[in-house]
Amino acid sequence: MANDALIGGIIGGVIGGAISNSNKRAAPKRTYTKAAKPRSPGISSAQREANRQTQTALNYFGFNSGTPDGVLGRNSRAAISAYQAHLGYSPTGQLTSFERDFLISSFHRAQAGGVNTSQLIASNPQGVRGLLVMYRDEQMNGTGGSATSAIGGHYGLPSIVAAAVNEVAKSSDPSAEQLVQRHGFIQLADINGDGQTDYIIDTSVTGSAFWCNAQSCMVRVFASTPNGYERNDFQAFNVTPAMFSCVRGTCSKTNDGSQLATAKLIPQAVQPDLPQTQLAAVAEPSTPATPVPSAQPVVSGVTQPSAPAMSGQLPSFMGGQKAAQPSLASFCNKVSLLTSSNGGFVTEASMSDANFALAEQMCLTRTYAMAQGEDLMAKVQGATPEQITEQCRSFGPFLKDHVMAVSLKSRDEVLQGISSFILSSGMAPQQLAGTAKVCLSVGYRVDDMDVAMGSALLLTSLGEAGYSELLGHHLSQGIGAAERSDMALEWYETALAEFTDTGTSVFAPGQPDRMALLQKAAFMLNGQSDLVSEDPKPQPAALPLLNVD
Repeated sequence: MANDALIGGIIGGVIGGAISNSNKRAAPKRTYTKAAKPRSPGISSAQREANRQTQTALNYFGFNSGTPDGVLGRNSRAAISAYQAHLGYSPTGQLTSFERDFLISSFHRAQAGGVNTSQLIASNPQGVRGLLVMYRDEQMNGTGGSATSAIGGHYGLPSIVAAAVNEVAKSSDPSAEQLVQRHGFIQLADINGDGQTDYIIDTSVTGSAFWCNAQSCMVRVFASTPNGYERNDFQAFNVTPAMFSCVRGTCSKTNDGSQLATAKLIPQAVQPDLPQTQLAAVAEPSTPATPVPSAQPVVSGVTQPSAPAMSGQLPSFMGGQKAAQPSLASFCNKVSLLTSSNGGFVTEASMSDANFALAEQMCLTRTYAMAQGEDLMAKVQGATPEQITEQCRSFGPFLKDHVMAVSLKSRDEVLQGISSFILSSGMAPQQLAGTAKVCLSVGYRVDDMDVAMGSALLLTSLGEAGYSELLGHHLSQGIGAAERSDMALEWYETALAEFTDTGTSVFAPGQPDRMALLQKAAFMLNGQSDLVSEDPKPQPAALPLLNVD
């Protein structure tokens, strides 16, 4: 089969082979020079000490990072994500300089406070974590006064963006909190191509004549730079990120090149390592290019299969336009804003909206999958991250049909199909599992759902059933798949059964209560009690079942 060799070449040539053979490379010639190198995290003594300080501070404020050993492993990343979410930052598991400096300085301040600190902790409903909120609000307000909203007027946004939200709210009927949650008011994209999130505020959704005239409304674009965000002001209507082009912090409108003003740069910590999203206005070539009401990312997600023989027989009521698939990166940024507004993640006890609880868990597992894949990527020899990304992107088209089947077929039928793919790949299961973990991370980072979901399918079929949770999330939220809570339940049950059997979870293993929340939410979404149905485990694939580090 011609495709078999191509599949093996694309996936295994660099990525899988390097991972699966990484433990077999202790050749004699390397014994004396580089044998220890792959096993060393490459952390200097100074960096290790800085990491210990970070872990100690996280533990003090109730974010359990384990023993302060100077190595920021899985538990530490989970603690960092919880800390970031608590303060309204993007829960990436990677601290920015600003976030770390604030954490360490807050720890020293609390330690120096003595009895006063103890009294503040005792009187704060959030306990010791409440100190962080108080210290942050004092820093933001500059007066030590109380914050003006549930999260200090920050809404999980950079300060300069949050200040603009508050400014718009002063001349609008909706409150700032309502505006942040209103669709289209804040749009997220990587406009200048630096890998960081840029922000667009579109005042047309406020309904306020103060910000709009008959032809256009005030639009503010915040472009990231190494030193913070730079504000650019425009007049526009029906805004999409594709309407703007930015070089570092300076932006212009791509439709006419006009720019009204550029505000002074205000230093602000930049959110790290957010996935880049490619965005464009969607229109048929024969249709005149016009702005569309909202920004929709163009990603290679699930598409409807073409049927040329029937194209003349089937009616079409959508004007010939292709609907763009939703962006998971944008979705998770919005979820993060709401999580911050709510004061933290939903728990089993506090859950009232099962769908939102699952949305939070989807974004949490995405963060973990990305971090895990980046750790594996560092072990790949002879390929740059860019080359690995391109190989994983090429991996997507081969998995597209299997990803599409997730929305149409039962769990067992889908796994049977992906097992056939595995057998035709010509790769050893261990090699393919390592490759799938790398490509899972890449798929989420570049917002390619064929790559991400296909990788999760491979891992599930290869015996790592905990990854089936990801398929449940995609189906429950309708991202990369049809929104099917009934079909999602099968995949959730598979992950829950694996957790019951092993007592460990692939994602956020330091949070065992998370699985009880997942079970309750998944069954509530289907109008059922949270009792696991019979036979929740998938049929084993026709391959050896291996646990791959």
